[in-house]
Amino acid sequence: MTDNKAIQVRGLTKSYGKVRALRGVDLEVDRGEIFGFLGPNGAGKTTTIRCLLDLIRPDSGQIRVLGLDPQAVPVAVRSSVGYLPGELSMEDGLKVEGQLRYYLDLRGNQVDWDHVRELSQRLDLDLSMPIKNLSKGNKQKVGMVQALMHRPRLLLLDEPTAGLDPLMQQEVYRLLREAQANGATVFFSTHIISEVETLAERVAIIREGVIVEEAQPGRLVSMAMRRMWIRFLKPVDPAPLENVEGVTLLSQSNGLRVHLQVERELDGLIKALASFPVSDIEIERPSLEEIFLAYYRAGSVEEGN
Repeated sequence: MTDNKAIQVRGLTKSYGKVRALRGVDLEVDRGEIFGFLGPNGAGKTTTIRCLLDLIRPDSGQIRVLGLDPQAVPVAVRSSVGYLPGELSMEDGLKVEGQLRYYLDLRGNQVDWDHVRELSQRLDLDLSMPIKNLSKGNKQKVGMVQALMHRPRLLLLDEPTAGLDPLMQQEVYRLLREAQANGATVFFSTHIISEVETLAERVAIIREGVIVEEAQPGRLVSMAMRRMWIRFLKPVDPAPLENVEGVTLLSQSNGLRVHLQVERELDGLIKALASFPVSDIEIERPSLEEIFLAYYRAGSVEEGN
């Protein structure tokens, strides 16, 4: 393993009794990138993050975080990481300011309180509010402030915008991009597909404890199934289009309009259409959610064989 990666994971496994949460996770995250970790609840996202911080011990595998072994030097790793867990433990008897000052104390008071105030203002977080009176969204804001307050080199965020309204989601995205611009690496888990499309430069999809795909979000979209509506200037016989690999004719209307399903790349179909009098083409691009569900359906079919 090398030091030029923010995160390196090889052969990571973890079981809870008979439940195999991780079944050989391999993952690399470059320094300075925003990396999305996509999967539904129970896929292994949170378990992976907890192993990165040595909050739980894996059964096997190798881990390096910022070039360090978290099992050997957990304090050094955690001091360089801003961590947002899925559920942040807070004291109901404190106000927001008291809770954040408690986190500041845990970090040896090496945090600029003006920076904490600025983060709170940007997230519209009232420092005078009692923790017990906070909504889920406002508790999430406290979690984001404590993760960002010490300007960490690496952010590990478990569902960072859970409970936030759309305006606050956009502000969180801005904060994370600013952290990246200042040299931080951002690794966030989510099951919100639009979040990955908006924020991530690369994404890994985890399915039942195994990484099933890793690529740029746009690349995943380009690999997936599309639907196309094609209009012609005059009636045609669309049969030759069905001979193109990956193309299925779903319907046609008097030879003037066809509805196609196209798997993988479009190159073959575009070349075939060159001989047709095409007047218009509409393409419906898949969302990452459709891609994600397709991976799960494929896995279910394989397990049934």
